[in-house]
Amino acid sequence: MKLTHLATLSIIFTLESTQENTAPQQLSRGLQNRHIQLIALGGAIGTGLFLGIGPAAVLAGPSVILGYALAGVIAFFIMRQLGEMVVEEPVSGSFSHFAYKYWGTYAGFASGWNYWVLYILVSMSELTAIGIYVHFWWPEIPLWSSSLFFFIAINALNLSSVKVYGEAEFWFSIVKVVAIVAMIVFGVYLLISGSGGPQAGIENLWNDGGFFPKGLLEKDAKGNYQGLFATIALIMFSFGGLELIGITAAEADKPEKTIPKATNQVIYRILIFYVGALIILFSLSPWKGITTDSSPFVMVFQSLKGFQFTLFGKTVYFTSLIANVLNLIVLTAALSVYNSCVYSNSRMLYGLARQGNAPAFLSGLNKNHVPVKAIIVSGLFAAICIVVNKLIPEKALEVMMSLVVSSLIINWLMITVVHFKFRKDKKAAQIRTKFPSFLYPVSNYICLIFLTGILLLMWITGMKLPVALIPGWMLFLYLCFLLVRKNKQKA
Repeated sequence: MKLTHLATLSIIFTLESTQENTAPQQLSRGLQNRHIQLIALGGAIGTGLFLGIGPAAVLAGPSVILGYALAGVIAFFIMRQLGEMVVEEPVSGSFSHFAYKYWGTYAGFASGWNYWVLYILVSMSELTAIGIYVHFWWPEIPLWSSSLFFFIAINALNLSSVKVYGEAEFWFSIVKVVAIVAMIVFGVYLLISGSGGPQAGIENLWNDGGFFPKGLLEKDAKGNYQGLFATIALIMFSFGGLELIGITAAEADKPEKTIPKATNQVIYRILIFYVGALIILFSLSPWKGITTDSSPFVMVFQSLKGFQFTLFGKTVYFTSLIANVLNLIVLTAALSVYNSCVYSNSRMLYGLARQGNAPAFLSGLNKNHVPVKAIIVSGLFAAICIVVNKLIPEKALEVMMSLVVSSLIINWLMITVVHFKFRKDKKAAQIRTKFPSFLYPVSNYICLIFLTGILLLMWITGMKLPVALIPGWMLFLYLCFLLVRKNKQKA
């Protein structure tokens, strides 16, 4: 299999454009402040928040709130490290550019292609999820066909201009933000008014076995690990996508102002949308009522069953709307993530082409400064999920999400290490950066220890395959790097 991949890459990388490129050579700074703010905000709110909390809550109980707070702090540290670099040098390719410049050619090659593959996999999983959500309303529609429809629609949006992408993501994020704010406000109302029922109360956070009902890391009767530490890896992946702030730098209007503002607000969003929301929602009902396929947010919607209103002279009961509203929200969240995947993948591929680490034709832009070829190539790879959905619809989502884990850990580790080297270079040049990271270098060491600890916990708790894949994946990227370098020398 690896020889086949190497042969394919060899063919791709030897392709060169023989025509003079008359298209624009720079990305357009078409993303305004409101776009950047909502893109950053939307990156913190996804299906991981709406539906992904259930499995973590079952493993750890209320202590999962502390887990989200801890993981959120680490995510904030990493975003500040990335933010310092992109404010100083707002270029295409983001951390791949910095890895290439401050660590070395292989680091730049590996980080860029790892990020691209990571979000191709995320794209595939989100397209699959979109098909599942559509299935809820129209079960007669095949999973692959609804995935194909939204694949075409979202890619068409991104092919037009960066402003269209920004507007689409702005409104996707608005829907998610309004939804979660509404749920938080309604949850507070239920607690304060007493309308949440006799089971609702802040004491739910510690009454049923304490705040750590399953300890930090323990084995249950079946030998499976449970407790706070058993959920950290699952929780951390909910924050994947925040680094999109760095990708937008090359197309952000006044990045020296918009990027720091969006980055600094990450910690507040995490505290409000994750920690604050979970405190309220866990208070509404005993945590033992949560299952792996539900979440506290579902409980809020279920609390609406006793409410009704009049619309056009007819009485409407919330009971009939609960499932539909929730499905609309998670569908919007999935569309938002896929929209961002199309954007970020194309810009990373464009950046790699500018570095010479991807075929030169991928650096071409159309008259609207959009890397059309990079979007099309990325889309063709993401479209593999449509075939997977056709062949194994029952296992498609599980298979693709399991492949995301390794790439995501590599991504965050490389950002932290590259930032070390970036700061060392700036110190040697006696340059004071415009947006210094928080608690450097202590925060960098904390991130390295934390991320390494996640890998160790994954290994201990049975998630050995994703960890074992990391050395093989890095070796494969190195062989590809040698092949590309050899082709460059022959040219």
